[in-house]
Amino acid sequence: MIASRRDDIGPAVVVIVLLALAGVACWLLVTPALSAPAEQHYDIARMVLYYSTLPRLATALISGAALALSGALFQQVLRNPLADPTTLGISAGANLALVIASLFVPGLLGVGRDLIALLGSAIAAAIVVGLGARRGFSPYSLVLSGLVLSLWCGGLAAILTYLNEFSLASLFIWGAGSLAQQSWLIPLSLLWKLAAAVVLCALVIRPLSLLDLGEGGSAALGVNLVRLRLIVISVAVALAALVTSAVGVIGFIGLVAPTLARLSGARRPAQLIFWSALIGASLLLLADSILQLVAGELGDFLPTGAVTAIFGSPLLLALLPRLKIRHRIQQSPVPSRGHRWTEPTPIILAAAGLIVVLAAGILLGRDPNEGWRLVSGELAMDILSLRIPKVVAALASGAMLAVAGAILQRLTANEMASPEVLGISAGATFGVAIALLAIAPGLAGQFSFAAIGSICVLAIIVLSSRRSSFAPERVLLAGISLSAMVDAVVGVLSSSGDPRAAILMRWMSGSTYLVDGPMAATEAAAAIVLIALAFAARRWLDLLPLGPSPAVAIGVPLARSRFALFGLAGLMTAAATLTVGPLSFVGLMGPHLAREAGLRRALPQMVGAALIGGGLMVAADFVGRTIVSPYQIPAGLVSALIGAPFLMFMLRKKA
Repeated sequence: MIASRRDDIGPAVVVIVLLALAGVACWLLVTPALSAPAEQHYDIARMVLYYSTLPRLATALISGAALALSGALFQQVLRNPLADPTTLGISAGANLALVIASLFVPGLLGVGRDLIALLGSAIAAAIVVGLGARRGFSPYSLVLSGLVLSLWCGGLAAILTYLNEFSLASLFIWGAGSLAQQSWLIPLSLLWKLAAAVVLCALVIRPLSLLDLGEGGSAALGVNLVRLRLIVISVAVALAALVTSAVGVIGFIGLVAPTLARLSGARRPAQLIFWSALIGASLLLLADSILQLVAGELGDFLPTGAVTAIFGSPLLLALLPRLKIRHRIQQSPVPSRGHRWTEPTPIILAAAGLIVVLAAGILLGRDPNEGWRLVSGELAMDILSLRIPKVVAALASGAMLAVAGAILQRLTANEMASPEVLGISAGATFGVAIALLAIAPGLAGQFSFAAIGSICVLAIIVLSSRRSSFAPERVLLAGISLSAMVDAVVGVLSSSGDPRAAILMRWMSGSTYLVDGPMAATEAAAAIVLIALAFAARRWLDLLPLGPSPAVAIGVPLARSRFALFGLAGLMTAAATLTVGPLSFVGLMGPHLAREAGLRRALPQMVGAALIGGGLMVAADFVGRTIVSPYQIPAGLVSALIGAPFLMFMLRKKA
């Protein structure tokens, strides 16, 4: 009893501090309305206070508690400290379902908004948990599956927004998590739903506590593990879906709140769940009240979900070295059962496939009236002058991303590492956003800012993961944190009303629409130089995966070689992201396919990855240009939609 009381002291202190800070911010927020003189007929300040400000603060408290409770339940039942509605793709699934309903069946939103969100979240949860179950609910595989699904849902939602910009413009701000309210309807409806979830949690808290004994011990005491997991996961999914349906996607509360509770001393499941809910409510209230104080009248237009990610990501990165991860993942290269070809054979096949894809991308088109046709006639040269630069840029970008992915996978001994997963593409995006919205330089300036952003993200990941010897789950969590923070910053910039935000959104989608001859030539030159440097470093890439001691013994300058290779991967990512955006998955697919084809050594794997990655991006550009002709879907989004199911299949295959 005494020990449990001591365990509660730390979380209680965290809650008191957060509530005290939030209370000060709320008092500063409501004081002007209470002290304002009343109008002759209408007290506008008090009406805004009672029907907008106070409901918004109540919504923040309830939503924060619900998301934190959802994250705590996920972490406890899956035995995974990285699990929450964001990292498992639950919120992204609900958001995509609501986007589809808003576009195709808007009438359902008036009668079944919660049901639509629940359906999307349930499908996402079934996919992620199904993949995780095949690997014993490994934290690594669960979070990776959730990340892949989140990116896929986000890519599809972005395509729908891109093709229906006017009808879904307001959905962009809502999807980033807006707590703005005009009545007490939403907070009251969320309150009784949260109360029902709390009752269910109270009923399962005892069997949930027995999971600490392990599956065998808990089953021996009569716990039905399948039924318990189904009930707890259903409650957690419902909580996340209901919040997403009401206020949009608010990330990181479900991850940061249980982490704070655990690090402050909460050990037993009942303690973790109770204090996580209080910390989540306090955290979201503090973030939203500070946002309203700082933004003033713009507070209703800036997404709170983006702000929580901006606050939550650095906090999580700071806490990451202290986080004790229960499941240690022994990561080693997975043996391939691919074809036993000699190394030249898959390279020749990849080159032949690339030639076919290039020919189709340049010569083949689709007319809305006449169907498929080859380039011919008087306009042939004009059409080719438009197509060839786009194809060249897509080829160069895909090859650079694939080679960068191969370098990162060999350096980290982690076959799921890539510029997209580790947040390096997000760092390049942040650099370009700063360049566009703050300084607005030309192509050279944008590349410089993108390179700085990529290398900064790499540096943060290396520093935060160095003590754990680059353990996959820590590297992955650092990448997720930084990606969420960068996406949040870009979301805030995009919702600021700046007309350049539209340019940023179009660029983030990965469209080659604006690529011209000089830009394509620059991209091709950068690819040739940077990929040649990567090929020249093949000896380092062959020896570094052996481990630090053997590499040093053979004569590899460990620190200098790692720094140079990480920097080279960052430069290639920055150059490629300028053309195809941050969501392509080519940096993950290219090395994977090259490895599956039997290319093991560094140089053959990079050559094969470059050919495959370039071909995939050219194919994505071709599909995006022709599938809904005369409209064009960005190549980056098309490759993301193709890549995510492919990676899920790979995860399932390797289970």
